[in-house]
Amino acid sequence: MNKPIEHLASTLPPLQTATRADIRDTVERVAAELARTAVDRDRAGGTAYAQRQLLRDSGLLTLSIPSEYGGKGYAWPDIYPVIRRLTEADSSLGHLFAFQHLQIASILLFGSEEQKADLLTKTVIHKWFWGNATNGRDPRLQFTRTENGYELHGTKSFCSGATDADALVLTAPIASVPGGLPDDRVFLTLPADRSGLRIDNDWDGMGQRQTDSGSVYFTHVAVRPDDILGGGHILGSDFIAPKKSARQTLRSTVSQLILTEIYIGNALGALRDARDYVINKARPWPGSDADTVADDRYIQKHYGELWVQLQGSIALADKAAQVLQQAWSRGEALTETERGEAALAVFTAKASATRAALEITTRVFETMGAGAAIARHGYDRYWRNVRTHTLHDPVDYKFKDIGRWLLSGQVPEPGTYS
Repeated sequence: MNKPIEHLASTLPPLQTATRADIRDTVERVAAELARTAVDRDRAGGTAYAQRQLLRDSGLLTLSIPSEYGGKGYAWPDIYPVIRRLTEADSSLGHLFAFQHLQIASILLFGSEEQKADLLTKTVIHKWFWGNATNGRDPRLQFTRTENGYELHGTKSFCSGATDADALVLTAPIASVPGGLPDDRVFLTLPADRSGLRIDNDWDGMGQRQTDSGSVYFTHVAVRPDDILGGGHILGSDFIAPKKSARQTLRSTVSQLILTEIYIGNALGALRDARDYVINKARPWPGSDADTVADDRYIQKHYGELWVQLQGSIALADKAAQVLQQAWSRGEALTETERGEAALAVFTAKASATRAALEITTRVFETMGAGAAIARHGYDRYWRNVRTHTLHDPVDYKFKDIGRWLLSGQVPEPGTYS
């Protein structure tokens, strides 16, 4: 019998430099520490302050920050496998790590040169953890004109990472934009201690229980000109948002591939833990002719099928990261067609990972048996995490976009979730 392996796939890219070797060691050290307490913390819920500080101190929160601002300057194909690995160890903290880089991407895509230099340099120096209040389906936060400028008033829900954050990226619908669409919104950044801003740790999901995804309340919060990413200008009584480029719409593809890696990370963790349980704890069924559960032909069939599903999803995710990086590197020269092709690659990976992760995190129980359902093992957390997160936006719409492209050649249209 082969010795149990720590995790079932090579989740980090090939090493190129000594610095990357150091980062790889750091990722494994952090993953091991997160995994050590993951079951107990999942049961407790709330905010994982010590583990958030571990991420701050690790330097991993600066992987996506360009080197000119003091960051590590990693490309997306290098960052996504780290998300996968940390999620395999602890889905909630992997989620928080991933959303840190989504907020950094937002600053890189929407911020002015001065804002990028200021905000990202401070993130490196002060070890900032970014939270968000960008939920596009919650219109309750309003960006309005006052006698002295602009202010935010209202509420945003499902604000991952907001608790214990140093700063927030947020969006608000624009009340009046000449010629604008109803879903036009402005991107802003605020320090988490801005007067009138209150973060409520009221997240109570059945999965992703330590993602600090509570509500943020804004009571006449003043907006300064440099809070608005990319700027904007006033025409009469109206705020005119900067026009979005094709490159800026990559934010939703960055986000969608993050979700994909969270699904894959949970599937990896579930399959790893189930494999170890089958090898070390499970007993053969009385009707089996095998001496051990691992020798049972039906159990082997299960694992073969689940492995194939998982490897397919990993391959599609790795390909999508490469396509996304190519689009990202095109800068402002990126065309709408190229952007659409990147979205198709990401949607394909996400659709595959959604189906695979839901099946893997469920079917592993059929290989382990009734003893694996005991609460102290915490094996159910993988399914709860995936089931919770896959409800973020319906995968049916990803299949629809892929099918429409296949039949008509029309690439997906940019949107909050596409």
